[in-house]
Amino acid sequence: MILPTDVPTRAQVERLLAAREPASVSIYLPTSPASRGDAERIELKNLAAEAARQLREAGTARADVAAIEEELADLVDDDEFWRYQARSLAVFVTPTTGTTFRLPNQLVAMVEVSDRFHLKPLLRTLTFPHTAFVLALSQSGVRLLEIAPELDPTEIRVPDMPKDVASAVGKSSIKDRAPSGRLQGTEGQKTRMRQYARQIDQALRPLLGGFDLPLILAAAEPMDAIFRSVNSYPHLVADGLPGNPDTASDAELVERARRLLDEIYAAELDSVKETYALRASQRRTSADIADVARAATYGLVETVLVDIDEVVPGYVDEDTGAITLDEGGDAANYGVVDEIARRVWLTGGGVLAVRSDDVPGSGSVAAILRYAP
Repeated sequence: MILPTDVPTRAQVERLLAAREPASVSIYLPTSPASRGDAERIELKNLAAEAARQLREAGTARADVAAIEEELADLVDDDEFWRYQARSLAVFVTPTTGTTFRLPNQLVAMVEVSDRFHLKPLLRTLTFPHTAFVLALSQSGVRLLEIAPELDPTEIRVPDMPKDVASAVGKSSIKDRAPSGRLQGTEGQKTRMRQYARQIDQALRPLLGGFDLPLILAAAEPMDAIFRSVNSYPHLVADGLPGNPDTASDAELVERARRLLDEIYAAELDSVKETYALRASQRRTSADIADVARAATYGLVETVLVDIDEVVPGYVDEDTGAITLDEGGDAANYGVVDEIARRVWLTGGGVLAVRSDDVPGSGSVAAILRYAP
């Protein structure tokens, strides 16, 4: 059983980024895997009421408001849905569609109403997905674990997964010779391990095919190198967990995997900050929200760091990128920083949704430009 997280794929995010509907509601609220969902349902009802108020004040058609209220009320009343929660819930609703994601990151409660979805908090999950898979692999066994923040590891049953290397190749022992006598000695054993690894990769494809989550390999040599040589999953992490996983509990493997993810994300963020400092000396950076909005509109942003929590109400001109700030949130304006992130993403730039302390400068956005203006 896979834990109740629905981390969106890049394709799903791009569909949400491209969506345009006069009445688009985005809701985020913190949840708890250990909760029965009572408090979360109350919070969702309150946020839904705020969304409806903003829609009515903006003159949205009565039928459209009613459709959105009905969709959200149905979600509140869905007992089965609330049985399984992660650390945050993201809800995106229009009069004709409703999409939810149960996220591993802890996000703050908010509601945004506009003609587009508010997706900056969702991008945090893609920036640093603390949900991952661990493949514990040895000659004598294999198991797939899913990990998520503050939750116990869960072993996932994979159809057609081989039991061990010997049974995978139809032998009583990995040291058995082939009838031709060709497979023998160390090279023969490696060939059988490669056949075993190939069967594992094939078994994982249907399960992992819809995910963009990291896969961390826990294996000793030569099994580590052999599996990597046949792996087809594009998100296999370069660094693994060395040693024989048969001697480690699931909890021990997951704890090591979490530390590895923290190290990887910290190194990634440090690398971006170092690049920002270097490009600053070449006049290829900006932390001015107006300049970054224009650069994003013209596809000039290579990477942007955005404050995950701050919302700057306003508008960004579709053609020029000029921004108009607003005093408060309503159903007409939208988050300027969120819109900057959207334009960078859709023009092939990198988007890192981070905490305020990790944004260079003192603003809510900082960009590395493709070339100096």
